[in-house]
Amino acid sequence: MAQDTIIGDDEDVGIIDIDEIQAHGIGATDIAKLKANNIHTVASLVSCTTKRLLKIKGFSDIKVEKIKEAAKKMATMSISEVYGEFRCGKTQLAHTMAVIAQLPKEMGGAEGKVAYIDTEGTFRPERIMEIAERFGVDPDQACENIAYARAQNSEMQTELLESLAANFATNEYRLLIIDSVMALYRTDYSGRGELSERQQVLGSFLRRATQMAEEFNLAVLMTNQVMSDPGASALFAGADGRKPVGGHILAHASTTRLLLRKGRGEERVAKIVDSPGIYPSSYNIAACTMKFCYFSSRYGVPGLNDRPITVMSG
Repeated sequence: MAQDTIIGDDEDVGIIDIDEIQAHGIGATDIAKLKANNIHTVASLVSCTTKRLLKIKGFSDIKVEKIKEAAKKMATMSISEVYGEFRCGKTQLAHTMAVIAQLPKEMGGAEGKVAYIDTEGTFRPERIMEIAERFGVDPDQACENIAYARAQNSEMQTELLESLAANFATNEYRLLIIDSVMALYRTDYSGRGELSERQQVLGSFLRRATQMAEEFNLAVLMTNQVMSDPGASALFAGADGRKPVGGHILAHASTTRLLLRKGRGEERVAKIVDSPGIYPSSYNIAACTMKFCYFSSRYGVPGLNDRPITVMSG
């Protein structure tokens, strides 16, 4: 995940109250009018259309433009996508980020809880505990701070996302992980005959995830699978013909895209493919190399009741 999507400044992160725009030159009277029209957060103001704002009594074109500019200055979160072939470290990165998000800000964390939607059954509480020990975090507490749910199909995946709104409204959560975003869509919708329907449903899911990221000031990390396409264009596919699943719908929804690939031995190379915060000439440079300690097969399938994991009801 791009670093600036999880690490904030010294100030608190979370749901940004609409009163905060007063520091950017917006009067208290205008803020009161916004509240009267059910606009209580900066995120809701950003997503509000100019047409709706102009209907508020006393709001001119110039005033609306000024208010919108003030809202845009307030930082909101976005979606980061990590894709790669099997055993390249996507799930291990997700596990690591689930712990890092809980760390204090001075250690590069966000001091918050994590929501984890698992679509492949690869979540391992034991791995969370190992990573927590490495960062000096109490293992049991690290597990308790993760709201975990296993999605069995794409409809359940959407339902779980919607049910998280109540959790996020507590302002305790800083990261949402979806591992992986496309696994269930690939099995629930097969063949070109269902491709159009799949992309429409996927687009709705991603739109909701984006709205939650902005509304609750969250960072969203999604892992994604790849597919082989020797005839694919260079826009999506790598030199070996592999490209992320999901097509243009997923590509447009992801603010930052990272490619993970295997290096020497247990080494993994992370390449920033696309990010608005990085100069275009840096896109094709291998950004960093990471070594992952892979979860041993000796643990088998974990029993969630044996670990202090917060399990979400589906």
